[in-house]
Amino acid sequence: MTSTENVPARSPGAVKAYIASLTGTSLEYYDFALYSVASAVVFPSVFFPSGDPYIGLILSFSTFAVGYFARPIGGIVFGRLGDKIGRKNVLVATLLLIGGATVLIGLLPSHATLGITASALLVLLRFAQGIGVGGEWGGAVLLSSEFADPRSRGLWASAAQIGVPVGNLMANGVLAGLAAVLTDESFRSWGWRIGFLASAILVAFGLMIRLRLEETPVFQALQEREEPPAAPVIEVLKTHPRALLAAAFSRLCPDVLYSLLTVFLATYATKQLGYATSEVLTAVMIGSATQIVVMPFSGWLTDRVNRRWVYGIGALATAVWVPILFVLIGNDSRILLTLSIVVGMILHALMYGPQAAFITEQFPARLRYSGSSLAYTFAGVAGGAMAPLLFTMLFKNTGTWVSIAVYVAVSAALTIAGMMLGRDPDTDEDLELLSAAPKPAAQ
Repeated sequence: MTSTENVPARSPGAVKAYIASLTGTSLEYYDFALYSVASAVVFPSVFFPSGDPYIGLILSFSTFAVGYFARPIGGIVFGRLGDKIGRKNVLVATLLLIGGATVLIGLLPSHATLGITASALLVLLRFAQGIGVGGEWGGAVLLSSEFADPRSRGLWASAAQIGVPVGNLMANGVLAGLAAVLTDESFRSWGWRIGFLASAILVAFGLMIRLRLEETPVFQALQEREEPPAAPVIEVLKTHPRALLAAAFSRLCPDVLYSLLTVFLATYATKQLGYATSEVLTAVMIGSATQIVVMPFSGWLTDRVNRRWVYGIGALATAVWVPILFVLIGNDSRILLTLSIVVGMILHALMYGPQAAFITEQFPARLRYSGSSLAYTFAGVAGGAMAPLLFTMLFKNTGTWVSIAVYVAVSAALTIAGMMLGRDPDTDEDLELLSAAPKPAAQ
């Protein structure tokens, strides 16, 4: 039995680590939200002009998907480094990569200026963003959770998850502000660039915090105790295939649901149902604000109630809610549109809040960065990357939302399977490491 008498409720740097984790994922999803909207309403005409609007939209959504396909590369490269040299330095590199690529997109000339070169450069920058994001998430989660009491991992690991609604709110706030002061023509011509350039502020703030952090107590203890794994990625694949599968499946339903609510509905609700873009954006912003409260609450709840059961209930409720959502938003009611999206965002938060804790606790501490990053990134390809494209193609080919609801239900079933394959938290290893770890100075 592990002695935990000397394990503090949290390490002195925990709050700063929580903020550092939140900042990085806020930048990631600030970019995600900006790119989501831009890929739906701006990029088809700016970078992929076509006589068929659906072709332009599909090409634009393809660049959206490229970022996801690049994530496994980042997960492999940075995950390996994170388990060998530590969490902090890797997270500085990923922040610079994501932020630099985002700013450069804001400076990129249009197709009218550079022709096909502009389209190619957009794809390249999106690819660079994806590599950075692939290494960012796993490290951000470990940064906040490994400074905290592992018995409260659900709450503390949720820092990285809260970055989703925070980034979404910031992005939509910027877009709403630009829409309020610019004409549609000005926004599509140059105004959209302001949002991408503004990410430099987040990068500067995030770097200021991360450069002042010490390495996590858990990694310090691992360094004291043993040599880092020689090939952590290969070791994860060989020795923890079930954990990898469980963690990857856990990502599918939340990713698919989020893409539906924040990407596809921006097009479907405006082009098919006649809602104003501002009405959809307002609903998403209200839902995002709600998630800022629900995500840490759901993480905290799963520290006290079985994590897998709470997560599975969220996936099951998603499969039931999506058909109801489409029926409600078809009633030409702004109130019902907002209610539908907000409830969907709450269900997403119920799964996404404890997701970081669930994924990381599937792997031992010495392989945690690699295992978490691999699961997160490969599942992102199957879930978030393909979802906007599949939503668009399914609707174009069937002319109805029913096929989309079936697709969401399948993703929910796979996530429930992931809960069945996964394991419950085992905090003994972390408690033992923390009890023996060098105590960081108060920060």
